[in-house]
Parts: sequence; C-alpha cells; structure tokens
Amino acid sequence: MASLGDHDEIIKSVSDAPPTHYMVKIESFSLLTKHAIERYETESFEAGGYKWKLVLYPNGNKSKNIKDHVSVYLALADSTSLGPGWEVTAVFRLYLLDQNKDSYLILQGKERRFHTVKREWGFDKFIPTATFFNASNGYLMEDTCMFGADVFVSKERRSGRGECLSMIKDATSSKHVWKIENFSKLDKESYDSNTFFAGDRKWKLRLYPSGTKQGTGTNLSIYLILADPETVSDGTKIFTEFTVRIFDQLQGRHIAGKVTKWFSRSSLENGWVKYVSMVYFKQPSSGLLLKDVCLVEADVCVHGITSAL
Repeated sequence: MASLGDHDEIIKSVSDAPPTHYMVKIESFSLLTKHAIERYETESFEAGGYKWKLVLYPNGNKSKNIKDHVSVYLALADSTSLGPGWEVTAVFRLYLLDQNKDSYLILQGKERRFHTVKREWGFDKFIPTATFFNASNGYLMEDTCMFGADVFVSKERRSGRGECLSMIKDATSSKHVWKIENFSKLDKESYDSNTFFAGDRKWKLRLYPSGTKQGTGTNLSIYLILADPETVSDGTKIFTEFTVRIFDQLQGRHIAGKVTKWFSRSSLENGWVKYVSMVYFKQPSSGLLLKDVCLVEADVCVHGITSAL
C-alpha cells in the first residue's frame, strides 16, 4: 500500500488518460541500482506558473528508512524564486504507466504547501518493488518504465515575516595584526586597518587616536567594523565574538577587550569608546607604544547568522 510521509489518506485510481504536465521514460531501469543512483531528479517543468521536478528513489528513500518500495515525490524546482515568505499550495497526481493495459496507476494525496523550507512532497511507498519488478503487472517491461505528474496550484500567498537562525558548529576564529607606525603624528579623527576575512565576511578595525564621543581627549577608541555592508541583506544579523588587543611590546602584559555582539546593516560597528586611557597608553613602562609604534590585534569568530525567511 502506498503511503505518504505523514500517513495521510491517499486516493488511488486508474485512468486511460496520460498526465498533461510531465512524463519521464526510464530505459534500463536496473542500471540505476547498478550505478548506485539512489535519487534521480528530472528536468524542471512548468505547471500553474511555477517550475517543478519529479524525484525518484528506485530502491526507496533511505533518509526515511524506506525499503522494498519505489519512492516518488514532487519538488518545487526553484524555491528561492518565491521570495521571502512566499508559499504555493497545490494538489498533485503522480502517475505510473501499466504497459500491459495502456493505463495509468495514479496516486493523489491531499493539498500541500510548498515553500523554501519544505519544497518536496510525495509518496514514501509509491509502489512495492516486488509489484513494480513483476513483469506481469506491466509497470516495468523490458527494463523500461514511465512516470508522470500533474500539478494544480490552488493558491499562493505571502506569509508574515520570519527569520532563520543558523548557529555554526565548531566555528573558527581569524586573527589580524595591525601595525600602526608614527603614532604621534596621527592627525586625523580616525584610521582604518586593512580589511581581513572572518566567517566569510570582510572586517576592519577603526582607531580614534584622540578618542570619540565620551572618550574624546582622554581615551583611545577602537571599533570592529563590518567592511562589506553591501553583502548584508535586510534581516541578516551576524552573531560575532571578538577580542581586540594592544600588545605590551616590553613585558607581554597585553591589554584586551572581549565582547559578543550582533552586526547587521543597521549596526555595522561595535567596540569601545573608552578602550584605554591616553595617559596609560603613552607611559613608556606600559609597552603599548614603543618607538612610536603600537600593535593592535583583532581576533574575530562568527558563531551564528540570522537571515530572513
């Protein structure tokens, strides 16, 4: 007995009329198993204003522990074209030709919603392999068979806004050292380091030698900047842990600040208005400014990304 993944009721019928939207003829069907082709996707076809594919598992969908059956599904071919929040509701029929009777076995389930998260619906147990391979049933003749599909789009809509948070397992950090020379001669409000990559994003450090905001005139201010904002779409947030160090070049007693922050198109920079006092920074014994050179290191690790659905 054919079954859907969630065991909903299936309408099973036989018809002389072929499918109107798509058919796939498979010759030398047994070679799919010989060549370890566990999943076959057809070319895309159009129905109801959308593109679809048939997906076949000749020996059952192993990801669902299906055995001794042929699994057949209908898939939305390009769900990304729907745009954020869009979904399509459709009723579909999947066909298998009985070559003895020149008629079609048809399986139809209930109305289904296709969207970016769930783009594939169908029948885990479309037909038992024993039934399918038995030539007297007419489904596989001379190692050839024909499947088909009809798709009827009943409605489409855009749901409310949503987002997907993807945390990164075993995220790795990236380090970048910025050597700032002739510090006493810096006369601009701020200076940027070269860009560097961390978590597939471009970053840079920004230093305010005379401070900024509440730190103006008394402290050095340092920020981590997301350097490629044009690649950050609306709704995207990047969960980042970062450490900024200024090296003690005499005794190795480095000073450091460490935080976790969300970066986004509306929040491209995070850091410290009062990172270190100018008095301590310029003391020769601190080792932070040696021969008018200071060394600043960024250690950046992206732990997660939120994107719009």
